[in-house]
Amino acid sequence: MSTVWLLIGITGFLFLLIIFIYNRLIVLKVRTNEAWAQIDVQLKKRTDLVPNLVETVKSYAAHEKAVFENVTKARAMMQSAGNDVGKAIEANNMLTGALKSLFAVVENYPELKANQNFLNLQIELTGIEEKIAYARQFYNETVRMYNEYQQKFPAVLFAAMFGHIRRQFFEIAEEEKKAPQVKF
Repeated sequence: MSTVWLLIGITGFLFLLIIFIYNRLIVLKVRTNEAWAQIDVQLKKRTDLVPNLVETVKSYAAHEKAVFENVTKARAMMQSAGNDVGKAIEANNMLTGALKSLFAVVENYPELKANQNFLNLQIELTGIEEKIAYARQFYNETVRMYNEYQQKFPAVLFAAMFGHIRRQFFEIAEEEKKAPQVKF
């Protein structure tokens, strides 16, 4: 009779362990989704700001057509990425590069740099970029916890069975990782 109770106890313990693992995976998945949603909000704000920025620069530098086309293409790619993290990361990196080109053009137009509308847009963009950086940091931390938990024993035995897959980190483009070169 004690063997039966021992089997019932072990089965009950395993059942509770599986429930705990399942619930922990769900909590981490929801946090990761929430963190991505915060990035998505900031990326949308930046994407919405781009047309105003382009129009302001266009009025001063109408002949810089290729730069404007690249910014527009990157913005469209950003909007079509949806919830696909991989596409959003690629589009974000493309938009970041296009905006760098746009600001390089601005350097050639001192009167544009003094334009109040442009300055306000630039300040707003800077604020959004800071929020994106913070949101990216939070997202990557939640992805790290989620991915780590899936690989730890005993969760590794059940994560795939419950439909949990590793998430992709939101990494910045290689060009952004490099420190700017200062020349005198």
